[in-house]
Amino acid sequence: MTDLHRRAIIVDGHCDSPYRMLRHNVHLDEHDAEAQLDLALLQKSGITASFFAAYVPPFYAGRGAADFAYRLITLIHEEARRRPDVLAFCTDSEGIRTAKRDAKHALLIGVEGGHAIEDSLDILRDFYARGARYMTLTHVNTNNWCDSSGDAPRHNGLSDFGREVVRTMNNLGMIVDVSHVSDAAYYAVLETTRVPVVATHSSCRALCNHPRNMTDEMLRDLAKNGGICMINFFAAFISNDVAQVMKNSTKRSQGGGTGGTEEMPDDRTDWDSYLQWFQSLGLPKATLDQVADHVIHAATVAGVDHVGIGSDFDGVPALPEGLTDASMLPALTERLLQRGVSESDVEKILGKNFLRVFEQIEQRR
Repeated sequence: MTDLHRRAIIVDGHCDSPYRMLRHNVHLDEHDAEAQLDLALLQKSGITASFFAAYVPPFYAGRGAADFAYRLITLIHEEARRRPDVLAFCTDSEGIRTAKRDAKHALLIGVEGGHAIEDSLDILRDFYARGARYMTLTHVNTNNWCDSSGDAPRHNGLSDFGREVVRTMNNLGMIVDVSHVSDAAYYAVLETTRVPVVATHSSCRALCNHPRNMTDEMLRDLAKNGGICMINFFAAFISNDVAQVMKNSTKRSQGGGTGGTEEMPDDRTDWDSYLQWFQSLGLPKATLDQVADHVIHAATVAGVDHVGIGSDFDGVPALPEGLTDASMLPALTERLLQRGVSESDVEKILGKNFLRVFEQIEQRR
């Protein structure tokens, strides 16, 4: 681990460990063979703060989505309370800085999937009151007010209520997460928001042609907004070869409109069979250098002040060679330095950029 990686405040924009822990009935400090991030791996990663996702599978849209989100919000709080010696629950930028000072790992909450609010601004406000500091407006499913990049559009981006959701999040000081949204929804969000927005786990479409990734135009407009794109490590969002093999493979059933795609299973019990399907494709490997390519490309197009990292640990079936779990994150720092990114710019990418944006959102409540 480099001195830079050791001293930097490192913020990971998106981690799906809570859903894995719920499915397997394990705690963060317990061993799980499927884990890409657990407590032992987290302690080797150098990560200061990780947004743990309260991910609500599309299956639950209209079937108790809010209750499922509350289960994961409660789980995240309980995990932090179980290990106060090394973990600290956090709700603001100052808490992240305090965790770094105290040599602890800060856990923050991001709700993933706008269907979780069940079309209720009161539920959205309650999520915030319970510690959620961002919401991903969609997942792979278009919901009742926001179009997804992984599903058919219904709202020309955002409905009027969707715009009200964005304005309410602005007023709360809650980060608007534009990962997963359609291109039209992305631009509707930019038209509506009065604060910077964040793509907590998205990569670059110019390098990997997947609709979940951001085009160069989107990156440039994100910079004008003052926001940040946090690069996702999923092999299918990093390697165009992987993305195209998946695109050309037989598509899984869409599950009656619940939003299942090649990225994510379409029901609550299908993760294991999805992994088997994914592994059966014989996909090429993504590499650590390709992750660095995306970081450098986003920095070149949007400016280095508008790039971060959003691993998607425990939320994807394949990570790049050399970065297959959280303990290997220091290798990315080393590779960026080897590729000629300055120490000050790497420090921005690892966490300073996110802290700046988070503070701006907090201050404009």
